[in-house]
Order: sequence, then structure tokens, then C-alpha cells
Amino acid sequence: MEELSIKIKIANRVYPLTIEPKEEEGIRKAADKINESISEYKKMYATKDLQDLLAMVLLEIATDNLEIKNKGMLINTSVEDDLIKIDELISQQL
Repeated sequence: MEELSIKIKIANRVYPLTIEPKEEEGIRKAADKINESISEYKKMYATKDLQDLLAMVLLEIATDNLEIKNKGMLINTSVEDDLIKIDELISQQL
């Protein structure tokens, strides 16, 4: 597969990446979101230490990610339960 070399700037540092072209938009959006969150935290708190700001952004993203995974697990469990009920109903009719 074709690879693409791009540069992403996060917290005033440039990171060279080699990615697949289909990943570029998502990576650029993620970097923009990180930089926006850093700016928001910088305004909310009296710190300019980028490591502290990055830690807060990381915590926010990790928390959001865990919430999404937990919701997905609940949905999967619900779907599985529904499929079991449907299977039982079909089995009863046979």
C-alpha cells in the first residue's frame, strides 16, 4: 500500500509521520482537537507548562474513550440478549 509522509504539529512541536493516505484526515483532525484542547486548558488554568496541559488533554481523551467503549459494550450485550431471545422464539415455533 502507498505511504504518505506528513508533518503534524502538536503543542508547538512538529512530528513527522508515515501513514496511509486514508488515515491523513483523521490524524489531522485529531491533532487539531488536541491543540484546541490545549488552548482551552491554557485559558482555564494558570499554567503554561505544556507537559501539564498535555496530561490534562490526555486524561480528557482517555476518559471519553473509556466512556465510548463502555457504551459499546452495553449495546453489544443488549443486542446479544435480543438475539438470544429471537433464537429462542424461533426454536419454540419449530
